Amino acid sequence: MSQQTLDLRRSIQMVRRRKKLFGSVVLLGLLIGGAYAVLKPPMVSSSALVFLPGASAQSAQAGSSGTGNIIATQVVVASSDSVLLGALPHIHPATSLQALQSNVQVSSVAGSILSFSASAGTAAQAEATANAVANSYVAYVSSATSPVGHVPAQIFEPASTATGTKLPEHIAIYALLGALAGALVGFVVSVAIGRNNRKLVERDAIANSIAAPVLASIPVAHPSDAASWAKLLDDYTPEVVDAWRLTRLLQQFGVSDIWTPDGTRGNGTSLTVLSLSSDPAALALGPQLAAFAAAQGIPTALVVGPQQDANATATLRTACIAGQPVAQRRKPLQLIVSDDSRVGQFQAAFVVVVAVVDGQEPRVPDTLRTAATVLGVSAGTATAEELARAATAAASDGREIFGILVSDPEPDDQTTGRVPHLTQPLRRPLPTRVNGAPMEIRK
Repeated sequence: MSQQTLDLRRSIQMVRRRKKLFGSVVLLGLLIGGAYAVLKPPMVSSSALVFLPGASAQSAQAGSSGTGNIIATQVVVASSDSVLLGALPHIHPATSLQALQSNVQVSSVAGSILSFSASAGTAAQAEATANAVANSYVAYVSSATSPVGHVPAQIFEPASTATGTKLPEHIAIYALLGALAGALVGFVVSVAIGRNNRKLVERDAIANSIAAPVLASIPVAHPSDAASWAKLLDDYTPEVVDAWRLTRLLQQFGVSDIWTPDGTRGNGTSLTVLSLSSDPAALALGPQLAAFAAAQGIPTALVVGPQQDANATATLRTACIAGQPVAQRRKPLQLIVSDDSRVGQFQAAFVVVVAVVDGQEPRVPDTLRTAATVLGVSAGTATAEELARAATAAASDGREIFGILVSDPEPDDQTTGRVPHLTQPLRRPLPTRVNGAPMEIRK
């Protein structure tokens, strides 16, 4: 039972991760169901009643069993091709014998009364069809030359009303059925894709891919243009839980210890956030961390230097360039952009460098070397191979991956990704002191 529960939970997680696909299939099913209902409108039915006075007299002589046989015989006669063929000329629009057979039902409702029920697209057609078949039957059995013998019959109540499902209700029913069918198909497709998907979702799986701990996992903004990036850098305010996680992250890197007991500022620290170009959401990790640190009153610099693919950080670079001339900022955040391997002079207690590499052939760009490097990745966007290649490229460039930052973690992920975990905070200084001394990128 527990295994079944686990499989169901995993299946639901797979569907949730592909909610756009699932929703699209459900919407498609709903539209198909609604379109089918419009193209095939609901049928309405109407009934005409025929009284057989002769059947009562025959029944008195034959007994109760004889009554049933007489009425059953007349039901068969009323449904025969001869009766239906006689009704065809009076039915408009014209229809075939086979269609009429499927749309007309004859039954006994009470003693010697026959009910002729007809279904059609409109009330008028249903009433006309029921009356035409009833009249054809009366004419057929009342004829002296009838092959089944003369049977007195008369119209007891002609068809004058029709009943059936209204069009809006009909559309709603079929749309709902289509949506349910789409949900089933979407569920199966999402689970099938999920089982074949090698992208890592859980924090433990991400951490084990490169044997590095997950230092923090937070939701991130998804800026799509320079204005959105500028708003993020100026107004980023995390939720209380995420703010606590970021505070603990800064403590792990010793950022909270930059002020000495005598009130002077000690050596700062620096961090490179390395992410993949195929994971645009993870690009926001570095800027959010820098904006949060600056909001705590920590003099911070966000550095966007050379990239393996300049397009990966194009909008962020534009926002940083536009923000550079601002003299009075609401928080001590410097925005540093370089088009080559060198940047201008700046002072900061905490430096965050943004670096983006290709997931298939990663090459770490020639940018500022920092005290530590972390790998930023969104849940469900990278495979173990891609993370391993990025970590290898960083190690080849002399940048060991100390940990992982996970953006947009899966809500149902109960793992921590903290095995192995950092036992000591990282307190390596910048390449040069930043308490009043300029710093620049060096080849």
